This record gives sequence, C-alpha cells and structure tokens, in this order.
Amino acid sequence: MKEREYHTFHIPVMGLGYTIDSPVKVARFGISSVISIIEDHLIERMREFYCIKFEEKYIPITVDHEDRRAKRITEYLNLLDRIVNKQVADMKLQPFEKGQDIVKYFEMLPESSLLKNRYLKMLLLENGQEKETIQKELRNKIKAGSIDVNIMTKCDRMNHDDEGTPLPVEFADAMAAFRGFAFSNLSSSVIFSAGMNPRLYSYCETFADFTPDKNGNIKKKIVLKVSDYRSALIQGKFLAKKGLWISEFRIESGLNCGGHAFPTEGLLLGPILEEFHLKRNELSLELLTMCNEALKQKGKYSFIAEPEMKVTVQGGIGTAAENKLLLEHYQVDGTGWGSPFLLVPEATNVDDETLKQLATAKKDDYYLSHASPLGIPFNNFKRSSSEKQRKERIEKNRPGSPCYKKFLAFNTEFTEEPICTASREYQNLKIKSLKAQNLPDILLNEEMDRITEKDCLCEGLGAGVLVKNHLNPAHNLTAISICPGPNLAYFSNIFSLNEMVNHIYGRISILNSLPRPHMFVNELKMYVDYLKNEIDKNVLEISQKQKKYLANFQSNLIEGIEYYKSLGPKLKHDAEMQWDNILEDLSNLESKVIELVLPEPVVIG
Repeated sequence: MKEREYHTFHIPVMGLGYTIDSPVKVARFGISSVISIIEDHLIERMREFYCIKFEEKYIPITVDHEDRRAKRITEYLNLLDRIVNKQVADMKLQPFEKGQDIVKYFEMLPESSLLKNRYLKMLLLENGQEKETIQKELRNKIKAGSIDVNIMTKCDRMNHDDEGTPLPVEFADAMAAFRGFAFSNLSSSVIFSAGMNPRLYSYCETFADFTPDKNGNIKKKIVLKVSDYRSALIQGKFLAKKGLWISEFRIESGLNCGGHAFPTEGLLLGPILEEFHLKRNELSLELLTMCNEALKQKGKYSFIAEPEMKVTVQGGIGTAAENKLLLEHYQVDGTGWGSPFLLVPEATNVDDETLKQLATAKKDDYYLSHASPLGIPFNNFKRSSSEKQRKERIEKNRPGSPCYKKFLAFNTEFTEEPICTASREYQNLKIKSLKAQNLPDILLNEEMDRITEKDCLCEGLGAGVLVKNHLNPAHNLTAISICPGPNLAYFSNIFSLNEMVNHIYGRISILNSLPRPHMFVNELKMYVDYLKNEIDKNVLEISQKQKKYLANFQSNLIEGIEYYKSLGPKLKHDAEMQWDNILEDLSNLESKVIELVLPEPVVIG
C-alpha cells in the first residue's frame, strides 16, 4: 500500500447547494471537497451570507454587471480561500488539548498516515524539548483540504443581452463558470463531469494557471470524472493535444452514485478499475508525450519530470473493507464518499426536515428517476418536498414549474427560444399536443406521466442550503430536491464528522441493520434491473442497432461477473470481504442475466 500522510477520501460535489460551503466546514481538517459553480445566483447569496458571518464588507455583484456570472464565482471562491486560510492559521496556534481543532485534525487521520503516527508518538512523550520539537513539526505539516469546483459540461447554455442579442461564446454558462474559477486565487482543481465539451476544453488553454511553470508546477489542475477507460483516453488525448495535463481521473460508478447517473454499456466498476490499474502507466506516458509536444509548439514550459496523474474512485462505497479493497487491490489514490455525508451536518447543508427524512428513510425511498430535464437518469428521493410539490401541481392541473433561471432550457420543440422540459410552459404545450393526437387513454396517460415526471432542479437542488441558513429562496420556491445515491439506504441516523470519518477508516461501523451486499454486487444488481427495463421498453418495437446494444450490454455483464469470480483466490483470505456471500450473490444475478431474452428486431418505418 502507498505511504500516505493525509486523508485518503474526498467529499464529491452534491447538488447545487449541499456542498456549496463544505470547505468552510471541513477544509481546515485536511478534508477536500467539491462545490458546484454553475448556479451563480445561489453563489452570490452564499457570498453575502458568509461576508456577514465573517465580518467582511459585502459589495453586491448585480445583474447589470458585464461579466456577473464569472465575477460572482471568483469573489465567492476568493472569500472561501480567505476563510479557510484564517481557520488553518488560527488552528496552528492552538494547544494540543482535548476539544481543540488541532487535536481533531490529527485524530481523524487514518492509522496508515505517517503524520498520524508522528502525532501518536508525541502524545507518549513527557513535556520537554523533544515534545515541543515534534509539535512544531506537526503544526508545520498541517495542510488544508482542497477547495475544488465542479462544472457539469452539459450545462453550457448560450446567453443573451437585455435586447435578446446573443452574447459572445465565452459568456455561455459553463464557459463563464470556468472563467470565474480561472481568475480566482485558488490553487486547486476543476472537475469536469458529464462528458466532453470541446468548446469548454479548448477554452482552458487560454489561461496560464492550467499549464506548467518553469518548475513543472500547475497552479490550477484539471480533473475528469469518467465512467470508463475509453472515455478517459478520448478526453485525455483531446486535452493533452492542447498542452493540458489531466491531474486526476475520477472514476464514478455509472449507476451506484448520487445525482445524474451515466450508465455504461454494462461495464462494471471492478473491471473498469482493473483496466485503469493495468494501463495506468501506459496512459500517463502517452498523454505526457502529447502534452509536452503541444506545450513546446506553443512556446510554453513543458514538464521536466512526469507529473502526477491520480486515479480515484467514487460511487456506492459503504464500508472500510470496500474502501481498503479499492486503495490496496486497485491502488487508487483516493476514494470519494458522497451521499453518506448528507447525514453529517458538520460537512454538508441539508435542511432539518429533509435531514430527518433521510435519517429514517427506507430502501425503496431511493430510486432512479427521469426527473432531470437533461434526459439523463437521475437518482431521486421519494419523500422530498419537491416530489410532493410536483404531484400537488399535477393534481391541481398545473403541472410543471415556473422557470426563472433557465440553466437547463434546451428544448425547441414548440418554441424558437429554448425552454426547459420541466417548465410549466413546455409541459402545457406538450400535453396539449398529445391530446390532439387522440391517443388511447392508456398510452396518453403513460406519455403524460413521462412528461410531468420532469422537475425543476435549478431551484430544488439549491433551496436546501437557503432554508437551512434561514435565507428566503427567490420567488419563495422552498421545495427541496435531493439526489442521494441508493447506498444511503444503509445509513440511518444523523452523524458527527468524527463518526463518519471513523467509519470510513474502520474504527467504528455506523451502518444500519439492513443486510448490505458488497458495493460491486449492489452495482451489478442495478445494472441487471436497468437492462431488464431497457428490454421491456423495446419489447414491441426494436431496431437491429438497439438489439446489438442490448446484446453487448448483456455480454458485458456476464464478463463482469466472471471477472468478479476470478478475484476469489486473491481476496478470499480477507475475512472482511465475506467472499462466500459475494459469490452466492454473483451466481444469483448471473442466472437473472442469462435468463433475460432479447426481443427480435422488426422493420421500423
């Protein structure tokens, strides 16, 4: 196992608001977290909130500011940077006494940490010169967690001025958000998620902070969230040819995650990790060659030594044993723990009512929905106030949401100007169109359910942080959307930061009594269910192309199961793995996959 000094996990981005200020809560303890920077209205509200809280002068960046979106993001990130730096500076002055943050910092580190071992040695010493020397050494070693940002690359809507004239391309949503990060004082990472955006990726090379200095250091790093090796290779090459280095590939389970789900073609997490493990050095060398060549052609500094290229993984991790497997067997550099931190008020923002609901939720309260206007599967929570509001609007014959922010307004089926499929305007137009077709009642109702399932995420995913901090959401839209992964079903309580970190490192277990299969088995089950649903959807009408996709999906699942079975001899000695149970679950799911019968293609007009 690699020698490490600091934490081996990070807190991924969650929604628009759930991790928007997590650095203020956890960065001083060396824990890295990721905030979404797509929603500049919410960011400006939080900047005002924290300026008041930390007694800084707040100067509003109003809607008439020429580059308000980027400017708001820059100022907020700089504010977070100042707050965290001050927290760390204050902590370094604290005595090593119980109850102090400096003690909490070192005690939360994993037992494998060299720094933790040094701290434990210091505790055993009598007061004297040696103890003082080690304490000084420990203080100097304190390092804040990274303040990283996330941009969902699909959220790159073009914008217009007050007269309706299209603004230059750099004012598109994702482009402006990126510029806000690029102009900030942070030395951290931007995580690109949801696939490749060539326009955005090309924009990166115009900022010097993303290329190496004469010593080979990069001030601002690029992280790609990917679902498989092929995606990493394609996107990595695109960026490397522009002289941009990928400092980390962040692998996320296609289905066993929170928020939007990007299912692979039946490629399972284990085999994906194995491919990264086997080809990691090859990938790094290929990208470095391309990157250095591009940098030299542009007359910029190139890398003298091979820069670090991390591989991390997230999605559905629930036990210390699973965490250990990922770190030791696949040699990943770190893991992401997302949804469980929704139950940790010290780390994330969940309003009191939703927090109680999550802490008492049942397994079937978590489900994969079609609520997202992006048309991408979305992990949802049945008991949320947003779901309640959506159903009430339908009952009142007023389906859909008012659309003020328009971040997901991409549909032009009925209008020249793009509108959101979750909007009241779109749903009314679509339902009217359907009724004009004189469809059978059963088919009409199915189509209407499909349309009205879309929900407003721009408001719902940000409302929680405002409600929690007693800030009135704009237009009084207080209904809260939340998007935990299905793994949260195995956690049922409200936890302290210390409890969650202790669980991650195996010092305690905070799982509930619900029988929990291994994370690989949980993901496999989700893929089997997903495939079955896809087959059922296409049973009456399927093309040759669709059948080929389903057949490939089924074949990949079977290959993945065989791969997991082959791990037995390597991992069976680890009692924590409970390998016999895993094998039994794999066999049962394999039978279900084999039993699935693909429909025969028909000629589609």
